[in-house]
This record gives sequence, C-alpha cells and structure tokens, in this order.
Amino acid sequence: MSYELFIGSRYIRAKQGQTFISLITLLSVAGVAVGVMALIVVISVMAGFESDLKARILGVESHIILTRQGGGFSDYRRVSEYLKTIEGVEAVTPFVETQTMLRTSRGLYGALVRGIQPESAGKVIRSISPAALAKLNHHDTPGVILGKDLGMNAGISEGQGVYLISPRGMISPVGHLPTMKKFSAIGFFEAGMYEYDGSYAYIHLKEAQKLLQMDDTISGIEIRLTDIYSADKIGKKIIADLGKPYQTKDWMQKNHNFFSALKLEKTAMFVILTLIVLVAAFNIASSLIMMVMEKTRDIAILKAMGATDKAVRKIFVFKGMAIGTIGTSLGVILGITLCLLLKHYKFIELPADVYYITTLPVLLQAADVIVIAISALIICFSATLYPAGQAAKLNPIEAIRYG
Repeated sequence: MSYELFIGSRYIRAKQGQTFISLITLLSVAGVAVGVMALIVVISVMAGFESDLKARILGVESHIILTRQGGGFSDYRRVSEYLKTIEGVEAVTPFVETQTMLRTSRGLYGALVRGIQPESAGKVIRSISPAALAKLNHHDTPGVILGKDLGMNAGISEGQGVYLISPRGMISPVGHLPTMKKFSAIGFFEAGMYEYDGSYAYIHLKEAQKLLQMDDTISGIEIRLTDIYSADKIGKKIIADLGKPYQTKDWMQKNHNFFSALKLEKTAMFVILTLIVLVAAFNIASSLIMMVMEKTRDIAILKAMGATDKAVRKIFVFKGMAIGTIGTSLGVILGITLCLLLKHYKFIELPADVYYITTLPVLLQAADVIVIAISALIICFSATLYPAGQAAKLNPIEAIRYG
C-alpha cells in the first residue's frame, strides 16, 4: 500500500476528541446511501410503469400501420404477401376502421369499430382471446367483441343483441338513412386502459365491409414486428419499396407525446433526487475542509519530509472517495433489495379506482443502476477537489510556525 492510501485510511477513522468530524462523515455516508437508494427505487418504478403501459398499448395496437393516401385500397392481398417477405416482420393482418354508434336498450353509445380477419388478427392483436376470435367465424348472428368498459357502460352482456349504426347509408325520399345492422356480443376484451376498453369493438372484416359498403377494400394493414424498436427503419423500407401513395405510422409516432412525457418525468425525478446526493457531497466537502484545518500540522510535516502537492491531494481525495464509495455501495445494495422486495411481495397497493394497476410495477435495469452509481461517485469526487486542493497549497513553514 502506498503511504498516501495508508495515511488516508488512517484519517477515515477519527481519533478520540474528533467526534464531530466522525459524525459528519457518518452523515455523509448515510446521505449518499439514501440518495442512491431513492434514485434506484424511483427510477425502477417509473421504468416499470413505462414497460407496463407499453405492453398494454401494444396488446391492442400493432407496431406499424400501413395505409394508402386518399382512402382504402383493394390490392391488400398482394401487399400483405410482400410485407411477409420483409425481415423482421412477424405477422400482418388487414383491417377496416370506422366510427359507429351502438344502440342498446339503454341508449346510444359511440364506438370505434374495427373489422378484422380472425385467422391473422390473433397474431397481431394480443388482447383478444383466441376463443373470442374463433367465434367471429362461427356464429349465426354476426358477432362483435366489445371492450370490457364499453360493454359495462352500455349494459351489454354476452349473447345479447346490439345494433351497429354506420354513418354511411343511402339516400331516400325522406333524406339520408344510416346503415343499421344487428350483432351479437360474443365476448369482451380487457387491455387495462380505458382508452381502449371503453371505446373499441371488433367485428369480422367482411361484416365491416358490408356495413360500410366498401366492397373488397380495407382501411389499412396492421404489422407486428419481432423487434418493436426497428419499427421506424422497417416503415421507411416499406415506403421506399411500395412508393408514394402508401404511408406508415409506427407505435412510437402514434404515442409520441405520451412516451415523451414519461421520459421527461423520469429525467426530472432523476435530477430532483440527485440533489439528495449533492447535499451529501457538501457534507463530504465540509468534513474534508474541517479535517484539513485540523491536520494542518500533519500536512506541514509530510511536506517537510518530501511529500509532494500531488501526494497530499491524493490523501484527501482518497478519504472523500472512500466515503462516497461506501455510501454508494450501501445505497445500491439497499435500492436493489427494496426493488426486489417490492417486485416479489407487492406490499404497496394502489387504489384501483384511480390507477389502472393495483400494485407498484418494478423494472430493475442494470443500466439504470450503473448510471446512478457512476453519477453519485462523480458528484462525490467533485466534492473532494476543493478541500484536497487547499491542503496541497498549504505552506509547510507557515503551517508549522502557526499550527
């Protein structure tokens, strides 16, 4: 061990009569540990929220939607075959989408109706059970799968009849008459988000085409990928191959504002909670400044014996970094332990009438823990620079004369 590290390690253990300095050191370690622990827990919980929301959204929405400018297109079979040849594309399914009204015994309710192909839709839309999709093909009365909240609000139970009213209709002597057709509620789906559960309804693609008088045209094609983060690249490739009339929109573009807000909130929490570590860093600086004042004579003797400014600076940087490293290590251990307890035992419950989930979701990521630990160590290192610099500048002659 070099003499700088040896002396620095001796300075960490305060002697009798230096209780105040020892207390500041302990508070510094505790401050760093609490700050790092809070950062790890909060960032992990926010990452869990983001991951959970992403899974719920992508359970209903596809990764890419391909549409054609100017309305629907009829050559969707050829386009679908082409899309299946693209590397990274897992599944494709055509759809028809329209705003309709549901008429029940309770009244009229707005709904976003999607016509889907049961055979291929199950590979893209994960929130609908295979059993419910299978019923769309085998039912005397055309079937409709409703969002759980939409069905609850409209008072619809399974097997009950419901009328879908489309704005597209025909002109009669008494004016425009909307198209109205009876469907049977064959099932319900639950995505876990009211935006979908309270407004979406699924029917067979052919029934949607009849309802909207679209013949053999569709609104677009939904595409599911093996890697959700390659959506932008694959979307650009599709447009480059198919040409200008076609356009794509991926899940990141559709939910850009939502995920940007989550990212901003996560960054803001990181900055706010880093202030706890910053306060602890000031304690480290205070502790070192007081130690420099108390060890003035020791520093002078070391310099008189040949210690360089660099060696003196290293002694106090080592002491400060030892405090920071111990605090950071304790914080990382406590933070990871608390995250694992939250994830396994779920002892913090959330009110179901306020949140869409009942327990805190936790996603502990190694990258987040590493960034937090490195940030804490950098802050602690910065706090040692001024006191160590002052110690290095000390004039040994003046220190011995007046120390």
